[in-house]
This record gives sequence, C-alpha cells and structure tokens, in this order.
Amino acid sequence: MSSPAAGPLLLLDGASLWFRAFYAIPEKITAPDGRPVNALRGFTDMVAALIKQHGPSRLVVCLDLDWRPSFRVALIPSYKAHRVAEEGGPAAGSVEEVPDTLTPQVDMILEVLTAAGIATAGADGLEADDVIGTLADRERTDPVIVVSGDRDLLQLVRDEPAPPVRVFYAGRGLAKAELFGPAEVSAKYGVPQGNAGPAYADMATLRGDASDGLPGVAGIGDKSAATLISRFGTLENLVAAVGDPDADLAKGVRAKLAAADAYLKAAAPVVRVVRDAEVELSGPDRLPAVPADPTRLQQLATAYNAESPVKRLITALGKR
Repeated sequence: MSSPAAGPLLLLDGASLWFRAFYAIPEKITAPDGRPVNALRGFTDMVAALIKQHGPSRLVVCLDLDWRPSFRVALIPSYKAHRVAEEGGPAAGSVEEVPDTLTPQVDMILEVLTAAGIATAGADGLEADDVIGTLADRERTDPVIVVSGDRDLLQLVRDEPAPPVRVFYAGRGLAKAELFGPAEVSAKYGVPQGNAGPAYADMATLRGDASDGLPGVAGIGDKSAATLISRFGTLENLVAAVGDPDADLAKGVRAKLAAADAYLKAAAPVVRVVRDAEVELSGPDRLPAVPADPTRLQQLATAYNAESPVKRLITALGKR
C-alpha cells in the first residue's frame, strides 16, 4: 500500500500530447542529422512539466494500438472516417492521416521513455482512451489524474468509489489546462454532479462530436442534451421515455429522438470507453527517481538534439 503522502497515478494520453507538441513547436528544430524533433522535444518537456506540477508516484503513457477499433466502426461507420489516409495511399482506409515528419518521432519518444524508465501501456485492438479507462477504473490505491486533450475522457471523473479520478484537460495546451472532477464537469456542461462522468458520455452521445465523426441527434445541441440527461438521469432512461407515451417529453424532442433511435443505440458503446481491456504494460509504472538507463538516455538526448528537455525530465524525476 502507498503511504498517505504518495503522489497520484498519472495516465497520459500519448498521441493526444505528442500531436499537440508537434503543432506547437516549429519543424525547423532538428536533430544533427536533419530529422525534425519538434514533437520529441515538446512531448518530453510536457512530461517533465506534468511530473513537476502533479508529483506523481506512478506514471503511464497510454498508446493507441488501434486508433479506430473495428467494433466502433462496425457500429458507427463514420467514426473517425475523416481522419483516414486518402484512398490510394499505403493501407488506405485503416491508417490515420499523420504528418510524415511526426511518425518517426513517435519511435524516438518511445526510446526516450524506455531509457528514462517511464512505462507505456496498450491493448490490442483498442485506443489509448480504453487503456486509460481500464487503468483508471481498476485503480484502488492512488488518486488518478488523466492528462489528455480529448474531452471524451471527462466521462472517467469520479469521487466514489475511492480513489478519486480527475481529468487534466489540455485541449488548449498545458499552460491553459483545466483540472476536472465531478463538480467541474457538472458546472461547465450542466450535467448532474452525482453521476457527472457517465452523464457527460451520455450528453456527448446525444449532441455528437464532429472531431470523431459522430453525427449526434439532429436538432439536439449541448444545452438541450444536458437538460435531457439531467431530467432523465441516463441515456437509457431517455430512450425508454421516447417509447412511453406518458413520459414528459415535448412532441418535437420526442420526434427527434425517435428518428435517431438506431444511432443512439449504436453510438452509446462507441462513446463509452472500454473499462476491462487486456492492458499490457512495458514495465513497472512506479516513476523512478533517476533514469533507468542514464547512459542510453544521454546518448538519445545528444542524437536527437534534446539535451535541454531531457535534462528537465531528469530534474523533475529527482525532485519529487
């Protein structure tokens, strides 16, 4: 068991953060051999800053082993379809459209994490969201802080059962990141605080999400979705009310929901993260005070023109 003073378990949405690092830092920053290292440098700095800010005792960088899982596509064919590489490209239809200069940097990032002794985790056929959902759901010892620029993960916030789960939402970068618990999700999105996490997922299903290719219910926006979930408690209750002529639903709203019945039944499991995935970790999630392989880490820092970010990472590890 961890001591009362132990830091939280920090779960990082790897791709969400290195995409943001890639676009935040100019590509003109390169390694000695000319390869861009902007995402590597930015991501390493992000990890150092998060360790310094949150003082975690454990940390896992969670990975997309399948960014567009087949079970989600089978239910909602438009799921992330707009992000698929164009037809004719390599493995078109299944490969996410990623900048050519970012893909090689992911391997560099994983090398740095390994040398530093920071664990990664993935689950075959699933997204990082599902890995995070599983690790957060099964944690019974330390408070959990999820770091991501994906609002879908707000569905994980909880106070009970202990330990609590918070989401450090970094959609506008770490400098403007916000820490969400049930109270903050309720206040910002108008869902019930008592079940703010699941209610957020239900609201998101109703309103849709263009960034994920989820159309939502036509004519139902953020406010009306939040109001409906607040009134009926869950999406399941709301769907049941549509079929109940005695339920207190305005005629127009009932018609909109009835027309979207097939979508609602399919979308609910698409929006909700998996919480029982078979997650494999690269190693122990305990955050080391010193790098696992300092010699290798220094070699990588030199080869990738990342001496300063790596130095800040090592300093952050040692000062917890």
